Amino acid sequence: MTALALTSGSISAERKNPLLEPSTLPYAAVPFDKIQLSDYREAIDEGIRQQNEAIAAIVNQRSLPTFENTIVPLENSDSTLQRAEYVLSNVEHATGDEALMQLMAEITPLMSEQYTNIILNEPLFERVKFVYDNMDKDTSLTPEDRRLISETYLNFADNGANLKGEDRERYRRLAKELSDLTLRFSQNLTNEMKNPDKRLWLTADQLSGLPESVVAAARQEAAQYLADEGKEDDGSLYVFTVYYPSVNPFLKYADNRELRKKMHELYYSRNVGGPYDNTQLLKDIANIRLEIAKLMGKKNFAEYQLQRTMAGNPENVYKMLNELRENYAPAMEKEMEAVQNFARQQTGDSEFILMPWDYSYWSDKYKNSLYSFNDEDMKPYFELNNTIDGVLGLATKLYGYKFKETKDIPGYHPDVKVFEVYAPEGDVLGVLYADFFYRPGKAPGAWMTEYRSEKKNEDGSKVLPLISIVTNFSKPVGNEAVLLNPYEVETFLHEFGHALHGLSSEAKYTSLSGTHVYHDFVELFSQFNENFLTEKQYLDGFAKHYKTGKKMPKKLLDNFINASRYGAAYNCMRQLGYGFLDMAYYTIDEPLRASADVADFEVVAMAPVMIFDPVDGCLFSPSFGHVFSGGYAAGYYGYKWSEELDADAFAAFKEHGIFDKATARKFRHMMQQGGTRDPMELYIEFRGKAPDSKALLQRDGIIK
Repeated sequence: MTALALTSGSISAERKNPLLEPSTLPYAAVPFDKIQLSDYREAIDEGIRQQNEAIAAIVNQRSLPTFENTIVPLENSDSTLQRAEYVLSNVEHATGDEALMQLMAEITPLMSEQYTNIILNEPLFERVKFVYDNMDKDTSLTPEDRRLISETYLNFADNGANLKGEDRERYRRLAKELSDLTLRFSQNLTNEMKNPDKRLWLTADQLSGLPESVVAAARQEAAQYLADEGKEDDGSLYVFTVYYPSVNPFLKYADNRELRKKMHELYYSRNVGGPYDNTQLLKDIANIRLEIAKLMGKKNFAEYQLQRTMAGNPENVYKMLNELRENYAPAMEKEMEAVQNFARQQTGDSEFILMPWDYSYWSDKYKNSLYSFNDEDMKPYFELNNTIDGVLGLATKLYGYKFKETKDIPGYHPDVKVFEVYAPEGDVLGVLYADFFYRPGKAPGAWMTEYRSEKKNEDGSKVLPLISIVTNFSKPVGNEAVLLNPYEVETFLHEFGHALHGLSSEAKYTSLSGTHVYHDFVELFSQFNENFLTEKQYLDGFAKHYKTGKKMPKKLLDNFINASRYGAAYNCMRQLGYGFLDMAYYTIDEPLRASADVADFEVVAMAPVMIFDPVDGCLFSPSFGHVFSGGYAAGYYGYKWSEELDADAFAAFKEHGIFDKATARKFRHMMQQGGTRDPMELYIEFRGKAPDSKALLQRDGIIK
């Protein structure tokens, strides 16, 4: 079995379900090593039963609705259900285990139906609305209590509670269908990554240009696949997959242009045709979301979705996207022209046309010629264990947090490291799980999640958060050190920022704690951390050559900064493209026809920031999990929105010193608030002013 949590077997009469019993582990952590497959379904069913019982008790009482007898018990009604669901969904995502995927397919409709039944429970909503309408009369309520009342009411109202008659039943049907479709989309993404047709098998004579570490990883990968398939391995084959640790370095370093093209086509034809096709699913998802929005009286889904965000409406999103496009487009055009001219000089082909599979390769070589920089030059300074110390140590330098690895708390897989996290005052903040290595079946990319949110018990004691960060770094080859490239370190810093947001929380209620904030605010804390990657004062604490122990040379870092700025315009325009594409799908006011061509839709949507002409058979939408199966529908713009925030926030540290204690205390205070207050109010309290794009444009070298 891949994961410790997947022990099979029936539940004996004597055995107790560990998901339904109080944990005996330190901090009541999840006993992953004791959970059997059948435990999940039993715990989900029991959690639903307990929640229904709690809601019935709320609805059936005769007393007037109050915060204490309606909102608080509703907030706490899903404690068992949430625990089981968090563990199941997170372990399934991190392992890709077939049994868990099947279980998720069974559970997801149940969870969707349960949520919808609660939202459309009219007597329950009447009580919630009564508390909301009368909360100004209750002087005993704290500001956080009032925030919880408002968010609870709006959650009901925004999800159909005000609908009547047939409209309510229609919403119920749509919500269930949407849940089914998004799960299928997500699982198709995972299964396609495992698809044997999405692998590029090569021999040694086809590996020119690839670094030794990349070649070694490809050889190890090939050996594993051949062993799994029971085939003979003579050591002559190398495999490259459409997972990031494989596809990215291949496109950047492989000299063979035709092979780069083939890899590009493999990557961008994911979920296009075949058994895991998502092209019709994405249209169905967009159409159902449009139907839900119109049911709620909105023109389109983006208008509906953006109501409770910092942006507020589609117009403000487009305003930001277009302003950034206007600022970055001239720089991007110059970058592209320079890279193409360089490629023509190097190839001796005056007619050479830069294609999508050429950009990473030739831009990297051009950067090297300008700045004598190569990503590989930094890797010896980012040995994984040192980098773990350095990334965790950032929280020590800024906030006084301390991390202690423990073997007393099991992870869900042998790869997982577990840390106790301590506040500067000495109290335990929570538990951090770190799952670094790529495994076949593991979902692509990197993410932060939680197995339990922070909250306060009735007696004021704190329920400690259980936070997880997951990445897909290449596994060590034999006894060789694991060396990260700077962008993998950036990813680590990013997800760790999310983790700190969850660990720092001091909210009273689960639904307002940690990262439970507006989605265009949540990325501030992750992207803020990325700024430290270019600060030598920080890097000197851990970025030392894994063989010589020498610190990273300032010249190498300066070259990295200059090279990063060089590609900033291209990277921004690419991100804007995803933002425009997301908004295009969710600002439609008429359903997409089944015959609608996804390729044509993408061309029109991304036209304002189109970098390359479209390539036949290559699409992005069918693998755009963020907006079709993740939480970023009509929200992908949030990355750039938050980037303006993080650049502006880091400017405050630059003004006073990157480890300035007073500034760090204010930033930590903002993290601790979770969703208990309006994010713009929190930000202005930290910064002393509203954010603007000036710091971002300066950081990227667009303006002086």
